[in-house]
Amino acid sequence: MILDNFKLDGKVAIITGSSTGLGQGMCIAMAEAGAAVVGVDYVDSPETKEIIEKAGGKFTSVVANLMSIEPIDGIVKTAVDTYGKLDILVNNAGIIRREDAVNFSEKDWDDVININQKTVFFFAQAAAKQFIAQGNGGKIINIASMLSFQGGIRVPSYTASKSAVKGLTMAMANEWAKHNINVNAIAPGYMATNNTTQLREDAERNAAILARIPAERWGLPADMMGPAIFLASSASDYVNGYTLAVDGGWLAR
Repeated sequence: MILDNFKLDGKVAIITGSSTGLGQGMCIAMAEAGAAVVGVDYVDSPETKEIIEKAGGKFTSVVANLMSIEPIDGIVKTAVDTYGKLDILVNNAGIIRREDAVNFSEKDWDDVININQKTVFFFAQAAAKQFIAQGNGGKIINIASMLSFQGGIRVPSYTASKSAVKGLTMAMANEWAKHNINVNAIAPGYMATNNTTQLREDAERNAAILARIPAERWGLPADMMGPAIFLASSASDYVNGYTLAVDGGWLAR
């Protein structure tokens, strides 16, 4: 049955940025689909854990600062030691800094590039090494952005990092598809999360954004669940190097 291809029974997933927002939503979705989830964030993820375990799922929280690549190998080891293997990586953790490009600081540049771009690559590399060692392939989902396609305003380092995520997704897919590793990305549109609080509280910017979204609303974490399950499951086995926009039609305008 085709619906069986979307099941994640017996799979093990690492999802970064697991405490709130899109990351929390994807953790819940993967667990509901049958996967054991290792959630990673710079703080604990008690709410995510409670929701998943109340529904009968498996969730392990790892607290780590992904501004550095140092914790990555240990996180992969935790997943393998706890659940015996690794099948899925979702590179969701990220930050944004807003400032006019003419005034943008080196620190704001480096901080965003480190977690949004450097950590994404090296976490994917660590997962790929584990997948290759296991010999059964795997799924890597990177979280891109509308700014993987557009320039944005007052977010130069974020735009640079998310443009890089789209390019890296294609580059890694080219090399790793022969190992039965699928590398794809999801580009969320304007989502109601912590990263967009400033925009949503700015009445003028909020109105301008909503006016351009054909769906006439901000996206929600629930809107990411189906696309994430598709790209994590065997239903997407012949999808490689693609960035899927989940944007309410924003890019179609």
